[in-house]
Parts: sequence; C-alpha cells; structure tokens
Amino acid sequence: MNETVTLVMGQGNFLVGDVSGNAEKIIHMAEKAKKLHNGDLLILPELALTGYPPEDLLLRPDLFRLVEHHIDKIKNTIKGIDLLLGYPEKTQEGVYNAAAYMQQGEIIAKYRKQHLPNYGVFDEKRYFIPGKDVCVATCRGLRLGILICEDLWQPTPYQKTAAASADMVLCINASPYDFAKAKQREEMMTKHIQQQNVPILYVHCVGGQDELVFDGGSLCMDQQGIITHYAERYIETLIPVKVTPKPFTITPGDIAPVKSQEEQIYQALCLGLTDYVTKNGFKGILLGLSGGIDSALTLAIAVDALGKENVHVVMLPSRYTSTMSREDAAEMIENVGVKYSTISIEDCFESFCHALEDEFTGLAPDTTEENLQARCRGVILMAISNKTGKLLLTTGNKSEVAVGYATLYGDMCGGFSVLKDVPKTKVYELANYRNTLSAVIPERIIQRPPTAELAPNQLDEDSLPPYAILDQILERYVEQDKSIASIVADGFEEEIVRKVIAMVDNNEYKRSQSPPGIRITQRAFGKERRYPITSGFSHDIIWEIHHEEN
Repeated sequence: MNETVTLVMGQGNFLVGDVSGNAEKIIHMAEKAKKLHNGDLLILPELALTGYPPEDLLLRPDLFRLVEHHIDKIKNTIKGIDLLLGYPEKTQEGVYNAAAYMQQGEIIAKYRKQHLPNYGVFDEKRYFIPGKDVCVATCRGLRLGILICEDLWQPTPYQKTAAASADMVLCINASPYDFAKAKQREEMMTKHIQQQNVPILYVHCVGGQDELVFDGGSLCMDQQGIITHYAERYIETLIPVKVTPKPFTITPGDIAPVKSQEEQIYQALCLGLTDYVTKNGFKGILLGLSGGIDSALTLAIAVDALGKENVHVVMLPSRYTSTMSREDAAEMIENVGVKYSTISIEDCFESFCHALEDEFTGLAPDTTEENLQARCRGVILMAISNKTGKLLLTTGNKSEVAVGYATLYGDMCGGFSVLKDVPKTKVYELANYRNTLSAVIPERIIQRPPTAELAPNQLDEDSLPPYAILDQILERYVEQDKSIASIVADGFEEEIVRKVIAMVDNNEYKRSQSPPGIRITQRAFGKERRYPITSGFSHDIIWEIHHEEN
C-alpha cells in the first residue's frame, strides 16, 4: 500500500523588499508545516522571498545579494521537509521569475515563469525574461509539475506539464484581488482539468501591498474538477493536502465557506488598510468625520481593521454643517467608541477670506469659497497627522474621484484612500453589509441624500447625475473603455454621457495628485489606467466618424 504524501499550501503574507524577514518567516512556516501537519512539501507563493510585486527593487544589484544569501540560508536551515519557493533568479541572460524545488539542502529542480503579464497592474516584462522549459519534480514518488501564476491562465504551459506525466500541477501565485477574480480563476482551472484530467493545487499569497490586496483562497481541485480544499481568505494559514500517488487519490479536506461579494470587498479593504498602516510603521489612523456616508464607512473599516484604540476622529464643522450631520457624526463616534476632537473651521475660513479680500474684489463668490472650506479642513487634519504620526485617510469614493468632485489640497489631503476604487453605489451596499454585523453606521446617514455641505442646501445631485446612473456610465467608460456612442447605445442620454466623460477627462490632473488607495475592481485609477494629463484626444471626432459609418 502506498504511503500518503502531505503537501502543505503555505498561504503567507510577505513584505515586499524585506528579504531577511521573509526568509525567517519561510523557515518558521516550514518548521510549523513539518511539526503540525507532518508535511512532506511546503509550497509557497510567487516571489515569496522578496514579496510581490518588488517593482524597481528588481533593478538593484544589492537586492540579489540579499536573495542569494538567504536562499543559501534557507537551504541550510530547513530540514525534514521539501520546499517550493518563489524568488527572482538573476542569471547572465537576465532575471527570471522563478520557483526552486529544494530537497535535503539542495535545489533539485527549477521552474521559470513563461508568460509575463504586462497589462493592468502588471509590468513584468520590465523586469523579467521568460522561461521556456517544463519542470516536474518528484516528492516521495509523486510527480509534481510546477507553474507560476499567469502560466496557468494560458493553455500551453499546463498542457505541456500534463503531457510530461505530472500527477499533479502545483501553481504558485500572487494574483491581485478584484471582486470578479475568484470565480474566473475557478472556471479557468475547471476548464484545464476537463481537458487534461490533471489536478491542480493553487497556492496564493495574502496581504496588502500599497494599492493591491492579495486575498488568499488557496485551493486544490482534483482530476474531476471538484474542489477538495479551499483556504480561508484574507488570513495567513497552512493547509495540508494528503495525496496517495498510486492509485492517485486526494483525501478531501476543509473548504472555507463562500463569502458574499460585499463581505469579500469589506474584508479586502480592512486587510489593505491594516497592512498599509502596519507595514509602513504609522502610529494609527486619523480621519475627518462629516456625518456623511463615505467618512462613516471609512471609520467603520478603520476601526475593524486596526481597533478603536488606534483611530482618532476629528469633526470639523462649518457654518453650513447641518444639525443632522453633527448628530449623526456624534452617534457614529459613540457607536464605535473612538477618540474624537471637534475643531470649528470658521476662524480659519474667515482668516483666508480676509487675506484674499483685496484679490477677490469685484468677483462674485463661487466654488472658490467652497474649496477654501475643504482646504481649511485639509490643513488642520494634516497638521494633526504630522504632529501625531498617524496616517490621515481621505474618504472620497471612486465616483467622486472619477469626475473630480473633490477638492485638491482639501478633502483630497491624506496619505491613503480606503474607498478610492469603491463606486458610490457600492459604498451604500458596504454600509448596509457592515450594519448586518452590528449597527454602527446610523441609518439616517445611509438614507439621507449625499451632500458636501459647502453651500446652503447643497446636494451632490446639483452637480452630478444620480449615482445609480453615474456609476453605470463610469463603469463603461473607465473600466470597459466604451465610447460615447457605445454607452448611448446602452440606453443612456447622450447629454449626460458627454457631461460625465468630460468630467472624467478634465480631472486627470487631480487623480495624478491623489493618494494611493485599495484596488477592488478590474480597473482602478492609478497604475492600470495611465492617461495623459495633457491630451488632444477628441470624443467629438470619434462621434462624427461613428455617425458617418452608420
């Protein structure tokens, strides 16, 4: 009778650039996998040794001195268990995104990533050269094919690995979260297995890295395409997978419950914020609370991510702040139990107005005075952030960022934006989801019409289409690259579509100066949507061509 081989999926959270710290974590995980699970092989994510993505750190020769030193340390330290480790391999030909199979202190097999993604948030062709060869390593009689992330999304590497008589394919990954990714991943794996009948063990990392979140969800799918193991998402964990080589069988294990989309997004935002604060060494969180939905949701996420003792809230009322906003903000603060301060901006605003009085002589009040109020708040909040070492969060959402409905050097002041990639309609969905856990966001905040409260009786819809319409247009234009004609053909009014697209295009300069924020959609502002600020691109000409052709 064949003995069972225990493969351990190492769903780890690694800090980009911290090669020494990551190496220590890897050694600890190997010891734990052996001790707790009697593991025969620990499988770690893509580029676990350096963290992912290391970006231009890969252009530094001294990074590779660290990598080589710690590869040797890992080989010499880990005993009694094999290791599959992702790392950058520097050669005379160039740098590979590689995976080393280590056994008894030696690298017995090596795989080099063949398909280098260069779309969206990925820029791997800037750093790596592609590998070419199939790699199959043997662990106690079990033939294990090795792939790295994007290779599994393409047909050829998996097919060639299956054809090399692999009993199972191991794929190590660092695949940034978006709310559609998990379903797409499972469908892709199922399709592969239906064609080749070779099971897949998919090991993913977890954690926040600047704007990216890696959600874990490591899994094993057997030769019938049935999921036998599914790791809890958003946490570090070791998952043993017991396999018998002949006849090949996988013993079913734990399968984490499926999360709703709102729960997934909420936990991704919490993890992204937690890691940004802790990995960068901030002393806590600071944010301005207005009594509106965006700052309320941001506060709820901050408290859930870091604990109420690490969050400081400042209320900054003006002459236009309603009694309702004051009451709702106070109720929210009481519900979450955070430290708070109240600082009126009236004196600051009056001082600015007085200083600018001569400059503005003969000019009627307009949005300048509205923006001054936001900038008063920004100055005060940044001063507190500087003095206390706490990270100031901005509270704007994707819809506002898209159309520039925010004040540069005002409410855009801050070091991190939790809701930067969350459309306004999704903000409401997340607020309602959070209140199913415990009612921390006052219902009136969720129900009242949104307002910036920078002028009397002001509402967002005075300047913008209803968010239910705005968000659908933005999704088509920003995430799907649809033209005016195509969006109008989807049933939206041409005048509204033109207005929204003009606002998006005209506010590129604001977004270029905005803080980083957590990516949750398939196309966020920032790295994966890089448009020129100065541009002569004409939608009108495209519209004319469309009508000529039709």
